[in-house]
Amino acid sequence: MKTDRIVVVFILALAAIYWFAIGQIREPLIGDPIGPRAIPKLLAIGLVISALFLWAETVAKGRTDALPKQRPPEGAAAHELSSAQASGSRPLVIAAIVGGTLVYFFLFTWLGYALATATYLFALMVLFNPAKTTANALTALGFSLGTYLAFTRLFGAQLPAGLLPF
Repeated sequence: MKTDRIVVVFILALAAIYWFAIGQIREPLIGDPIGPRAIPKLLAIGLVISALFLWAETVAKGRTDALPKQRPPEGAAAHELSSAQASGSRPLVIAAIVGGTLVYFFLFTWLGYALATATYLFALMVLFNPAKTTANALTALGFSLGTYLAFTRLFGAQLPAGLLPF
């Protein structure tokens, strides 16, 4: 619970720094009616909203932790043991995420947005939800292709195509 509060503070600090950096973007005299600051501002607002949701969840979790404990069902002791063992592997999970993110950044231009993002998302989803391989693959592919098409066709953004012909 304490780590959730620390994460909230860091997210809010990141959003504040990001908001300041957005203010440094120059507005062209002629150009897009919404300007180059609109999407970054939406992202900063999304960061603040996600921090508020995490804070609300932390507060709600703290209230339920204060309630008297009931006797756990028979299989709950085994579940608590596996959760305790899993918490010992957190540094490995964090290292895998950081390493995967670095690989994603290095291969982004060569593979292209759609392939690099689909591969990265699939790896993360398998890490956190290993039992749903088909759903993980379809979600990663659908998200990466959908966002690629939205950004390139709808917003006119230039994303690296990489190995794909489109």
